[in-house]
Amino acid sequence: MYDNWEALERACLECRKCGLCQDRRHVVFGVGSAQAKVLFVGEGPGEHEDLQGEPFVGRGGQLLDKYLAAVDLDRKTNVYIANIVKCRPPQNRDPLPEEQEACIGWLRNQFALLRPKIVVCLGRVAAMRMMKPDIKITKEHGVFVEKNGTLMMATLHPAALLRNPKQKPAAFEDYLRLREKIDELGCDIAK
Repeated sequence: MYDNWEALERACLECRKCGLCQDRRHVVFGVGSAQAKVLFVGEGPGEHEDLQGEPFVGRGGQLLDKYLAAVDLDRKTNVYIANIVKCRPPQNRDPLPEEQEACIGWLRNQFALLRPKIVVCLGRVAAMRMMKPDIKITKEHGVFVEKNGTLMMATLHPAALLRNPKQKPAAFEDYLRLREKIDELGCDIAK
């Protein structure tokens, strides 16, 4: 366990714990404020993320940024965004259980340094890993649960919303609930 961001990121960037490291262009460590009280967790980097080394920078990331802005959140200043795995799975497939297991220590260490009050799981894979293995994302999104003293909520993955735009209003409601929960908790979230 690393006790500072710089050492953690340096070690993560050199990771070779699973086969995903073989074809990566960049390790996608994460982005945001090291003091964030809200942590967003996706499943893993896609092609654009692998090219740029930052999570959620493609079309799905643009949609995520719009939803964040609508509730006074911003990836650079008051949230942190990371993934279950830090390297892109081939053809953007779901990360395999053994890949998730090899990589989850990096996310756990990020979590330990952040100590967020709220975790938002972006999509089914992250919600299954972080919240509960049998979650039904289309039915249980937007619902807060407490796990080990941290509030967690799943929402639909931005890429899924691009494939099925009819779900965008329901997902946006999740972000409104998130804003209400932030206000209710009195989280110090400066813009």
